This record gives sequence, structure tokens and C-alpha cells, in this order.
Amino acid sequence: MKRKYYAIPYTVWMLVLIVAPMLLILYYAFTGQADGVFTLENIRAALDPLYLKVLGRSVWLALIATVICFALGYPIAYILSRMSGRKAAILSMLFIVPMWMNFLLRTYAWMTLLDTNGLINQLVTSLGMKRLQLMNTQGAVVVGMVYNYLPFMILPIYNILQKMPRSNIEAAQDLGANGFQVFTRVVFPLSLPGVISGITMVFVPTITTFAISRLLGGSQFMLYGDLIETQFISIGQANGGWNVGAALSCIMMVLVLLCMAVTNRFDKGGEGGTLL
Repeated sequence: MKRKYYAIPYTVWMLVLIVAPMLLILYYAFTGQADGVFTLENIRAALDPLYLKVLGRSVWLALIATVICFALGYPIAYILSRMSGRKAAILSMLFIVPMWMNFLLRTYAWMTLLDTNGLINQLVTSLGMKRLQLMNTQGAVVVGMVYNYLPFMILPIYNILQKMPRSNIEAAQDLGANGFQVFTRVVFPLSLPGVISGITMVFVPTITTFAISRLLGGSQFMLYGDLIETQFISIGQANGGWNVGAALSCIMMVLVLLCMAVTNRFDKGGEGGTLL
């Protein structure tokens, strides 16, 4: 049996679950709700200033969450990479185990922590301070994003740092580089592929999330994922919601592809740089 036949199940899976849904999205985005004729009205509706404001808010919160994940994830990954194999494996499992739980359960857990009568506010009031308004804020949404997607930043960076040859660092030290120079001119440039992968794996899902904003944001403000869901679920096909929702999805896909193209460009530039 030829090896190419082994790819048939994957090809069928990709056609049914990836290509076909994308073609349906494109069809609804560029056809009218009543007659099914080609039109750009859905795209024009999706470019409404109100919708673009929601998109801008989503991009901004996704950027904040990505930066926080990077600021927390890189030091953690670096520390893990410097540990012995057994300790690093145990600690890395602590970041992986929560991911085995359902996504919504992890978010509900933060609702109990951030609630007015939650654990954090109980600690605050026990110290004699006023209760904090933590739920139904953009800060709560960012916290939920960071908690749910931080492992996706840590693991790619840790994987790269763990495989980094120690001889490169030793060579830099032999040439007189101090600790800061070794990190900035050897360790960090060589870890860029993991950094780029982590940024992509965090930014893309955070910009499209809707469950976190609904549960921790309390529907006080809408993100782009919420907007798309509203078009498909609440407005529905009969009122043209599917068509506008598909157009919004197309804009999101274009934005995600642009982000991936930019990160890949930086990735290639980072790999080709000199070390010292």
C-alpha cells in the first residue's frame, strides 16, 4: 500500500471540517439573504463604524492579554529550561493539568474568585478595605484570557529553550559576554521561533473569544466574537444575520491571516540574525 493513501483520512477530515465550512462562510458573506445573488452589501454592513469599534476593542484586549502572557510566560519558560529534567517535567505538568478541564469550568472558577462575595473580596474586606468591583470589567476579561491561554505561551518557548545547545551559551561566555549580553544576543534570538509561536497561539484565540467576555464581562461590553455569535444565533438567518455574521467572520479571518504573516516575517528575520 502506497504511503500517500495514509493521508486520505486526514484529507477527508480537512475537506469536511475545514474547507467546506469556510466555503459556506464565503458563500453567505457575498450573497444576498433573499435571492442568493452576489453582493457586497454584507461586507459594507460589516464595516459599519460601530462594528469596527468592537473590533478595535477586541484587538486591544487581545494585545494586552498577549503582552501579559509573554511577560509572565517567558521567565517561567526560562526558569523551567534551567531546571533538571524531573523538576521541569513536574512543574510543566502543573501548567498542563488545568487545560484538561473544560474551558467553561475554568472560566466559572474565576467568576467565583472575582465575584462581589468571592474569595478575593473576602480577603480584601478582612483587611478592612472596601469591596472591589472585579466582575463585569475589561480587567476581568483580560484575567480570564491570560489564565486560559498562558500555557500556550509557556510551552512553545520552553520547548525551544530546552533544546537550545549549551555550547552556544558557553561560547558566548568564553568570548567575554556577561549574563545580560548572553541573554539578549544569544538566548533570546535563538528562542524567537518559540516566542512567535506563543504569540500566535495566544493572540489568535483571544481576539476571537466570546465565552470569556460573556461570563467575566457580564455582557457589559461586546467583543468581536460576541458580535459574530449574535448575528448567527440571536438575529438568525431569516433576518440576514447569517450573511452579516459571515462577512464579519471573513474580516476576522483576514485579520488573523495578516497577523500570522507578520509574525512569520519576524520569525524568519530572527532566525537569520547573528549571535554575537
